[in-house]
Amino acid sequence: MEPVNQDLDFNALIQRRHDELKELLAKGIQPFAYSFEVDNYSENIKSNFEKYENKDVKIAGRIMAIRRMGKASFTHIQDKDGKIQIYLKKDDVGESYEVFKLLDIGDIIGVEGFVFKTKTGEISVHTKSFSLLSKSLRPIPIPKETTDEKGNKVVHDQFADKEMRYRQRYLDLILNPEVKSVFKTRSKVVTEIRKYLDENGLVEVETPILQPLYGGATARPFATHHNALDIDLYLRIADELYLKRLIVGGFDGVYEISKDFRNEGMDKTHNPEFTMLELYVAYKDYFWMMTFVENMVANIAKNVFNTTEFNIEGNKVNFNPPWKRISMVDELKEKVGIDVLLASNEELIKLLKTKNVEMEGGESKGKLIDLLFDVTIQQTLIQPTFVTDYPVETSPLAKKHRSRKGLVERFEGFVLGREICNAFSELNDPMDQRSRFEDQAKMKEEGDEEAHQIDEDYVRALEYGMPPTSGLGVGIDRLIMLLTNQPSIRDVILFPQMRPQK
Repeated sequence: MEPVNQDLDFNALIQRRHDELKELLAKGIQPFAYSFEVDNYSENIKSNFEKYENKDVKIAGRIMAIRRMGKASFTHIQDKDGKIQIYLKKDDVGESYEVFKLLDIGDIIGVEGFVFKTKTGEISVHTKSFSLLSKSLRPIPIPKETTDEKGNKVVHDQFADKEMRYRQRYLDLILNPEVKSVFKTRSKVVTEIRKYLDENGLVEVETPILQPLYGGATARPFATHHNALDIDLYLRIADELYLKRLIVGGFDGVYEISKDFRNEGMDKTHNPEFTMLELYVAYKDYFWMMTFVENMVANIAKNVFNTTEFNIEGNKVNFNPPWKRISMVDELKEKVGIDVLLASNEELIKLLKTKNVEMEGGESKGKLIDLLFDVTIQQTLIQPTFVTDYPVETSPLAKKHRSRKGLVERFEGFVLGREICNAFSELNDPMDQRSRFEDQAKMKEEGDEEAHQIDEDYVRALEYGMPPTSGLGVGIDRLIMLLTNQPSIRDVILFPQMRPQK
């Protein structure tokens, strides 16, 4: 027996649909309509059957199954909320029934009819008339369900290949309803974030995406060129420096939910294009911000999910305040037995090598401490935890610690070993800021591609005076991953970056 050529079979299915299209046009049927007046949806009808029984409705959706029986047919259509069965009878729709014979799974139709229950008890719409709204010219890979000997449902030919689902998100959304649910939840979470910040007196603003100097984080940027001005520009890696300029200008609280871009590797928690919440509040410090963050996340959880307790990757996680607080250097001292602030670079490097950490060479002491934290503590932080007080070398925009030399007033929030937020008591001393920028410039000269640039205009803004300020950055994508229990950042970004298809 010769092997089946799947490409030929697929091309034959496409050709059949084009042939159907020609027949529809020959019958004077417009295969791509301009509009249809929808007045109801599948889930609303099914949830309120008593209200709609024998009442006329107008619904529209994509055909997901067809069962033809001579002069009558059953079909399931899928709208924005779910699926509902449609019953068509030739005696009711007349010559249009011949048009229905030319329809396929994937076609989008509009139906006007009355709501009823079939003999098997399924809520359905008895069609009085229907319209073809869009002819599908490619076959949708509808999964087939069978039942095994034990009565279990078995799904065949499911559209489950992760890479194809990310590349063809439109098919993923059609065939996997739970995916649409994740993105609806994402929208609700972002809405709740805005509501919480607005109610707390912060003002939503917009800052430049194209920037002459990139800053606000340590990362490599994407570069571009502006032809009219003949200058190089960078896609922003953070919003921080522009938002703090607004605090200088007299805003007491600002926030931005924005797309940021970092030219870095991709893994389950990193995408080069991602969504960030950044906010800054005058006259506050990082102690105040910890309380603000835990209350904000708990508020979102309650309003969107009606709970602060989540089962995430097999772990029970509770976002209810207060979250645990630990000092990075104190925790390291307990775990590895040395005071990392007093240790030499050589001692830290030796310790990192015993843990098989790869280093490029030339790392600052702060970077070595940060690497040690990554491999000894970070993955153990399952419950929401604030890690406080970071080395000054890794935090060029944070205020020096008020009582501990060599540290800054900074915290990061971790859940399941993942960083979800980063916050400072913001550095508002322009002389200290200039010195930090100069130190970063030296690090860049020594080969650190992620070191911060010197932003003279930002220093000038600080010289006019910025009040004490606390700032926060929250990775929206990572927060959504946790709240919806998704294993990869690509599962919460509608169109994640992908390598080109060969």
